[in-house]
Amino acid sequence: MARKLFGTDGIRGRTNIEPMTAETALKVAMAAALQFRRGDHRHRVVIGKDTRLSGYMLEPALAAGFIAMGLDVIMTSPLPTPAVAMLTRSLRADLGVMISASHNAYEDNGIKLFGPDGYKLSDAVEATIERMVDENFTDRLAPSSMLGRASRLDDASGRYIEYVKNTFPKGLTLDGLKIVVDCAHGAAYKVAPRVFSELGADVVPIAVEPNGRNINDNCGAVAPQSMQKAVVLHGADIGIALDGDADRLIVADEHGQRIDGDQIMALVTRDAADAGTLKGGGLVATIMSNLGLERFLNGIGLNLIRTPVGDRYVVEHMRAHGFNVGGEQSGHIVLSDHSTTGDGLIAALQVLACVKQRGRPASEILNLFEPLPQLLRSVRYGGGSPLKFPLVKSRIADGEARLLGNGRLSVRHSGTEPVIRVMAEGEDEALVRDVVNSICDAIADFERAPAAAE
Repeated sequence: MARKLFGTDGIRGRTNIEPMTAETALKVAMAAALQFRRGDHRHRVVIGKDTRLSGYMLEPALAAGFIAMGLDVIMTSPLPTPAVAMLTRSLRADLGVMISASHNAYEDNGIKLFGPDGYKLSDAVEATIERMVDENFTDRLAPSSMLGRASRLDDASGRYIEYVKNTFPKGLTLDGLKIVVDCAHGAAYKVAPRVFSELGADVVPIAVEPNGRNINDNCGAVAPQSMQKAVVLHGADIGIALDGDADRLIVADEHGQRIDGDQIMALVTRDAADAGTLKGGGLVATIMSNLGLERFLNGIGLNLIRTPVGDRYVVEHMRAHGFNVGGEQSGHIVLSDHSTTGDGLIAALQVLACVKQRGRPASEILNLFEPLPQLLRSVRYGGGSPLKFPLVKSRIADGEARLLGNGRLSVRHSGTEPVIRVMAEGEDEALVRDVVNSICDAIADFERAPAAAE
């Protein structure tokens, strides 16, 4: 059955347009409560959010749904997604909820669900919740004497800060490092500068003045140019850019050059292998990771396992096959010895530890392989099925044939917005560009003549 609510990272959409309405949030909470209400103990759920204006609409809607089903609700101030996952486990809650659309603009929002173990829900559990959303809950509401209670956890940010700092090597500090930290006006705008500062760094914080509408607005991991410029301007040793819910990061070296998730994963994986702490014999990444990363790992005797796009699928493979390092080129880095999901702050600390321990510039440490030419374009569409359009299908087949043996092509629907993402890589940069542009042009033709796909 096609899913209408859940995508690759929970539920996401434009605020006040289905499915991202207060009414649907209420029903999702009720359905999730039924799914996770087991036994006679007093059930509880942790709800966190980022800094979007709409979070203050969705939070009470979700809380009302859980309370009506008899669950106690623990709400936090704006906090990163991985903090909610951590608190769900720490507080022994039955469910965790993060209200965020991650790297999207403020007009969007989303709902991410975590089980009691702090992991994102499987496709099967999400499908069950989705089926239940349209059911009648009247006969399953909690009796008035068993309604849940709502409270706020005032020290949530302090708990998370200490949790993150404890992942940094004992006896090591960030003394002597100047770090630019771009918080995307998002969930980490308070906690991120404190983490680095308390570990001894000279911190230059930017994008730390959220107003409900400026999250990810020309800042953060999806637009790190301001961070890169600030690194050069302030003579910093390194720059860290987080996204709106701080589960991903992009780094800049001391020259302001952008370092993506593939290079970060190469560093972390190699160092873990050298230290004897790597599990699974390699790295779990997605189909988007550069072929240069795969060749680098193979060259040092390690494997790269690819999954569909989405850190949830990376984590599922890691858990099933015993890996402890995984992630995405976009900057989701999953270090399962420390966290159940991508955590931009924890990943940043691992990078900073390498910089401190080696005593060398970030530019020397974070460029471990030469990426193959790779181009990713995103084409927004209004509806229908662009990938069924004959011209699009023909261009994809032609692109695959042209890249055969010399590169890769990936064409997929985004799991979070109405966008087709076209990625190609190969030895020949001109060929890669021509293949991607040809397919994107065909998708644009579909938008002008959608009836042709029917």
